[in-house]
Amino acid sequence: MQHGVRLVVKFVACLVVLGIILGMFYDFSFGDVVLISAVLGLLSYFLGDLLLLRRSNNFIASAADFGLTFLVVWFMGRAITIEDDLFSASLISAVAVTAFEYFFHRFLVHESDDRKTIRTNRTQFQTEASEELTPVKPDVRSPENEDE
Repeated sequence: MQHGVRLVVKFVACLVVLGIILGMFYDFSFGDVVLISAVLGLLSYFLGDLLLLRRSNNFIASAADFGLTFLVVWFMGRAITIEDDLFSASLISAVAVTAFEYFFHRFLVHESDDRKTIRTNRTQFQTEASEELTPVKPDVRSPENEDE
């Protein structure tokens, strides 16, 4: 149930953001925006939120969402429209969706009562500190032994 609600929220947010940017400024049809939003929502939820956010932090997951949004809008825009300026459309869309994703990731982390449901398998590294395993023998040439 949680995944369904999160997918719907992500889809609606992507639809609104991409509808404003791609629909109003770059003359994408509503059907094209819905298709791009659906593909982007599914890919970014499963790859970015479920896999990457669990193993990294919000910044890394948001940066990955930026790249994913840019590539999805670029390649799907090439396939379904005849728009000339896809680079700027992809770049502006990626920046806007990444801004939403940053806050959405924070919502995902703070939403759950048990933080382990969102952040599992996080590796913790710690340095090892110990004394020498063998005792140090005094050197016969050291200045300590000159008095004897």
